[in-house]
Amino acid sequence: MSTREYSMMRRGAGMTPISKSAALLIVLSVSLIGCADQSLIAIPSDKRLNASATVAPRATSVPVTPTPKPTHSPIPNPKATAKPSMSPQASAVPMASTIPKTTASTKPSWQPGTGDRTPFSWYYMKKKTGQVPDFPKETKSFTADQKAVWVGSGKKVYLTIDAGGPLIEVDLMLKSLKDNGVKANFFISGNNIKKNPDYLKRLLADGHFIANHTMTHQDFNKMTDEQIKKEITDFEEMYKQLTGKEVEKYFRFPFGSYNMHNLSLVSDMGYTSVFWSTAMRDWEPRKNGADDPYNDIMNNLHEGNVILMHQGSQENMEALDRICKEIKKKGYEFGLVNELQPKK
Repeated sequence: MSTREYSMMRRGAGMTPISKSAALLIVLSVSLIGCADQSLIAIPSDKRLNASATVAPRATSVPVTPTPKPTHSPIPNPKATAKPSMSPQASAVPMASTIPKTTASTKPSWQPGTGDRTPFSWYYMKKKTGQVPDFPKETKSFTADQKAVWVGSGKKVYLTIDAGGPLIEVDLMLKSLKDNGVKANFFISGNNIKKNPDYLKRLLADGHFIANHTMTHQDFNKMTDEQIKKEITDFEEMYKQLTGKEVEKYFRFPFGSYNMHNLSLVSDMGYTSVFWSTAMRDWEPRKNGADDPYNDIMNNLHEGNVILMHQGSQENMEALDRICKEIKKKGYEFGLVNELQPKK
């Protein structure tokens, strides 16, 4: 009992019974109200304690979530992922370490001839008749170890015939070349030689130049190093079995598809890659027949011209005699690609 309650009871000693009862009720009511006030105050304090308990983990979670965990678990609280910006040291480190690694593995810092695998497809930019075309900007990055040729010099033309597809009009082709005293350069796939060994023997008998065009004529940009090496060495072995001689180390990428890494790989095997400075859409029927290949070649005739034509084109074979005659009439000689020297 408080001092106040005791003093009230003392003063009430001289009261009437009724007054004493009323006073007692007042004292009891005050006591109960006091107890009730204390209980009401205790509840909010519990709530505040609980609230502080729940807030505390959020406060402590801020330095934890910026760790690399968000990169391992993609389900973090959005608020938690936003917090790393408040602590850049914790969040920047994993991000910085991840991005360069991805960039390095998919697109390494590129330097000419250091194993870059970005795919390229050979092309040229035609100029006026008689002018040497422009060539891909990548050629300026070729190193001395990446042996490649695509144009010569002087009044010489290098007729290259790719035989990776159908071998049509062989008799007509050989007659056209022989009648004009032309020695051509044949890039033949091994599977064609394997099926037609007499074709190779006839070419060699007429003095034409034979070069490696792989065994099965696949896109090297889609192959491993070991597969590429096998394509080239299988051709070498087959050629030696049929001729008793080593094939000269000149090579053409199927479809003109290459990359810096593969160019180095082929060069390391001793080969010079031969591209071209004139070509045609001769893998499809020509609208104007034999006139189309004739015009394609004569309208881009230039010094050191490396001409690419495919034997699988009927129109090419029909136009070949006329093409040879007209090129000679303009004062050009026909040469072999082993006369060409890679640019230093």
